[in-house]
Amino acid sequence: MTDDILIHTHGRVGHISLNRPKALHALTLDMCHAMSAALTEWANDDAIEAVILDHSEGRGFCAGGDINLLRHSALNDEGKSGRKFFHDEYQLNHQMMTYGKPIVAFMDGITMGGGVGIALPCTYRVATENTRFAMPETGIGLFPDVGGGWHLSRLGGRLGEFLALTGARLDGAECLWAGIATHYVPSEMIPEVKARIIDKPDRIRGILSEPVGTPPKARIEGNADKIAKHFASDRYEDILASLEKAADDGDEWAAKERDTLGTKSPQTCKVALRQLATSRELDSFADNMAMEYRIASRVLTRPDFAEGVRAVIVDKTNDPKWDPATPEGVSEELLESIFAPLPADEEWKPL
Repeated sequence: MTDDILIHTHGRVGHISLNRPKALHALTLDMCHAMSAALTEWANDDAIEAVILDHSEGRGFCAGGDINLLRHSALNDEGKSGRKFFHDEYQLNHQMMTYGKPIVAFMDGITMGGGVGIALPCTYRVATENTRFAMPETGIGLFPDVGGGWHLSRLGGRLGEFLALTGARLDGAECLWAGIATHYVPSEMIPEVKARIIDKPDRIRGILSEPVGTPPKARIEGNADKIAKHFASDRYEDILASLEKAADDGDEWAAKERDTLGTKSPQTCKVALRQLATSRELDSFADNMAMEYRIASRVLTRPDFAEGVRAVIVDKTNDPKWDPATPEGVSEELLESIFAPLPADEEWKPL
């Protein structure tokens, strides 16, 4: 067990509270293991009817995974410890996705990367005015993993492709509009809502659906048509060309998104598009996680990841030298090698 996670029960409700505020509750391997163990215990406990997932304090719900561990692994142990982290984190994601009891995630704050991986499998996903949702992985040479292929590919209007490529941040109202969140609750009401869930865990849907005021208008709705148009293709070069043409015609939004994509890893943008297109055709979340583990095992040790983390997180120079440097340089052969099956004894498997 670890002090970075607080695990309690309140009557008929299990309670998991992320407790690593200085790191915005980013997940470590020990935290994943502790969560998984608690969920396994409660799954077999008839006295527990539901689970609450939240964070103890601070402005993050969960800002992601252990990026420093992953970069150290990429540079020093040929990705071995990084693959172990991905493997077990993905087992937790799958365990939550297939859990037999309702889990209520309170996404009250930064919800990114690994935080998305533990929030989106939950039956109820509560956004607030503090929610900041994003999958910003392409900016560090990674891809929207932890089930991102499954979740994002199933959003309408090519919104998932837009989020995967640009790393755009959504607020709580936008999450509700997009279907990422199931409910919106002002943060000041969350303690009361939790207390009521603990009192009546068989009434969660009703408790969350009772009038809590009208959420603000979702700003992204105003750009929904542009997103659907410019991000329509599964071919990255087509998306860039569409934005470029609109930018040349004076569309400031298109110019901004074109410039944003110019900062991302061409390799992992192409990976993300193929990931979502493939996931959309899959029948099970387990198949999705097996695919994402294959991708993660390869992308972790390719040049862009260590370089992206250096430029964006370590040195903060924001000047990554991507390899390949252009979308045209990312060949079909390279993509095929990233998505190829692993040796049978190395493939990902559920718990």
